[in-house]
Amino acid sequence: MDEKQTNNNNNKKKKQKHKHPSSDYSFKSSSEVKGLRFGGQLIVKSFTIRRARPQEILRLLSLPPPSTLPSTTAFLPTNFTILAHHAWHTLTLGLGTKNSKVVMFVFESETMKVDVDRMWPGEIPLGEVNRKLIKGLTGCEMARFKFRKGCITFYVYAVRRTGNVGFSCADDLRVVLEYVVALNDFMDHTAMLAMPNQRSISFAPVAAMAH
Repeated sequence: MDEKQTNNNNNKKKKQKHKHPSSDYSFKSSSEVKGLRFGGQLIVKSFTIRRARPQEILRLLSLPPPSTLPSTTAFLPTNFTILAHHAWHTLTLGLGTKNSKVVMFVFESETMKVDVDRMWPGEIPLGEVNRKLIKGLTGCEMARFKFRKGCITFYVYAVRRTGNVGFSCADDLRVVLEYVVALNDFMDHTAMLAMPNQRSISFAPVAAMAH
């Protein structure tokens, strides 16, 4: 009985380890790492995402102040994309997806983030992300994490130069992964529409509500 219990405990530990985000922490060449998945929803590739401001990233992840993620770049769905998803879902009588994608890149240094940000556009169609943002980073390695949170799927990429060992901004990556995992499922796009750069349909800014 003791041996069986020991084996069962070991199997449970292995399963728990497999569920932990860090279990997939393996770097691959940017040309080999998995990109965004679209399934059969080809029209979704034309929908756009935009670069988020630092405070928008913190707000989306529900990070308490005075938190900072200086090594992180994120792309959020534009207001057009949110509306297009809903319109597509309606036109297809519920067969088209309403789900949006958030793409986050955690770089191994702040300098690398700044350099890459200069090359990347502020807004890009989802269909171009794999080719221009992921495969386009030649000389780099990435570790990919994917989390489905209701109507929003988070794609998180840790990025480092090819040949480098370890990950200098591991603390930033750990925080991003922990807070994404802890997020409740997004039932609608209210959080997206509430971002400062978005035109909101039904969201009233906190300051306006106070008056």
